Amino acid sequence: MLKIYLDSSAIVKRYISEPGTPAADLIFDECWMGRLHIATSIWNIGEVLGVLDVRRRRGWLSEEEFKEVLKNFVSETIKLLHLKSLNLIPVSTSMLIKTWPLILKEHIYEADALQIQACIHSNSNILLTADKELINAATKTGIKAINIENEDKVKKLIKNNAFNTKKSNSHPY
Repeated sequence: MLKIYLDSSAIVKRYISEPGTPAADLIFDECWMGRLHIATSIWNIGEVLGVLDVRRRRGWLSEEEFKEVLKNFVSETIKLLHLKSLNLIPVSTSMLIKTWPLILKEHIYEADALQIQACIHSNSNILLTADKELINAATKTGIKAINIENEDKVKKLIKNNAFNTKKSNSHPY
C-alpha cells in the first residue's frame, strides 16, 4: 500500500484553504478510504500548531476559526492514529544525528533534514511538501518528492496507486 510522508506545509493545507488544499484533501480522503497510509513526524504536530497560532495572532484566523481548525486537526489526527492509517514518527537522538551530514551537504535547516530522515525512517514511498528546497534536497538523497501544490501530480500519484492496487488484487485468470 502506498505510504505518503507529509511535512507540516502539506498538513496545514488540509485545514487552511490555500494552494494545495484540494490535493491535501484528496490524500486524506484516500487515507480515510483505506487506500493509502500517511506518515509524518511528531515534530510536524508542533509546527502545524505554530503555523495556526501565527495565523491567529496576525488576525488571519479569528479566535473562533482558530478553535475550529485546531479541533479539526487534533480530532482527525487522533482518529487516523486509532485507525492505524497515520504513522506518527517519533524524533529520536539517532535520527537527529543523521540530519547533521544532510545539513552540511545540502545546506538546509535541521527541520528540513529531519523531514528527510523521518520520511526514510517511515519507509514512505513519497514525500509531499510545498517547500521547493526540501523537494530538491530529498530528491538528491533518493527520495521521491513532489510539491503538494501541483494537484495534477498528486492526482496522478493517487490514480497510479489505485491502478496498482487493483492490479495486485486482481486474479491472474
